Amino acid sequence: MADRVFGHIPGVAVGTIFPDRRSLSQTGVHRPTQAGISGNKTDGADSIVVSGGYRDDKDYGDLIIYTGQGGNDPNTKRQVTDQELVRGNIGLVLSCDNGLPVRVVRGAKGDAAYSPEHGYRYDGLFSVTRYWSQPGLDGFLVWQFELCQFSNSVSQVPGLKLPASTETEQNIGPAPRAQGTVQRLVRNTAVGSRVKALHGFACQVCGTCLETLIGRYAEAAHIRPLGRPHNGPDITSNVLCLCPNCHVQFDRLAIYVDEDRIVRQTRTGKEIGVLRSAPKHHVDPEQLAYQKALCRPSTPDDTLIEPGDTVIQLVDHEGEMVPIIWTADEDQ
Repeated sequence: MADRVFGHIPGVAVGTIFPDRRSLSQTGVHRPTQAGISGNKTDGADSIVVSGGYRDDKDYGDLIIYTGQGGNDPNTKRQVTDQELVRGNIGLVLSCDNGLPVRVVRGAKGDAAYSPEHGYRYDGLFSVTRYWSQPGLDGFLVWQFELCQFSNSVSQVPGLKLPASTETEQNIGPAPRAQGTVQRLVRNTAVGSRVKALHGFACQVCGTCLETLIGRYAEAAHIRPLGRPHNGPDITSNVLCLCPNCHVQFDRLAIYVDEDRIVRQTRTGKEIGVLRSAPKHHVDPEQLAYQKALCRPSTPDDTLIEPGDTVIQLVDHEGEMVPIIWTADEDQ
């Protein structure tokens, strides 16, 4: 099998039109002739095709909310089973966590505002900036991935190959360099700085306070993510003070905070500790509920809803994910 290439394919310019999936595969822009994601659990994902295959996709041009693969009826485009974090889906997760660029190809059956009139068009490099799982329009769980387009300043990022062979003494040497960038929303740094100062730069999850040569260090983590489709507010009540380790776990949905401010592992429901507080820092419980809903925690009784339980459900409203919070009664 040929090496997987991350980045532009030499000789293929952004905007190139291909007549069909076979020609995409032959040039290496997108190797699978059917699957929408080119990737696996070992290397990551190097390319995707956006062509109207899933109803939950949203295309905003420079930002795409891409639905993972699996559980879809190709004839009706409807979801018939839950998606799992396997194959190309886990490949996109790896590309997000490792900062690998993803080639995006749009097909003629996608959103008319951003798709070619015919065939398939190579639209350049995008970065997977976030991922989560939630009930889709058909009621089944889908994995979704936020992809942001790289700026024009890095339109000539060279392809990075992952060799099939392992490291040997002959190829040990200086690491190769490649140009890259990450697109982020402009955040109000004063908001994060205030939250960190209120907590003395101590992590609200584990209590760690890192000391560097220039003083204490912590990171400001938004509870409800900024930007589409979550549109979280950039205010102190939507920000936590976290150490780098807990920040990654929180953003990657590995931990959440329950209604009693207990921090738990998403996979097991195991209690990690209590979310630490500061007198002048109010943390909005609705934002915590939103992040918990994204985590979709797996616990032994997570499907059993008792009367009086608070239930959080995320629904799509005009392109924005809105939390619906209600209390179960005897009839539900």
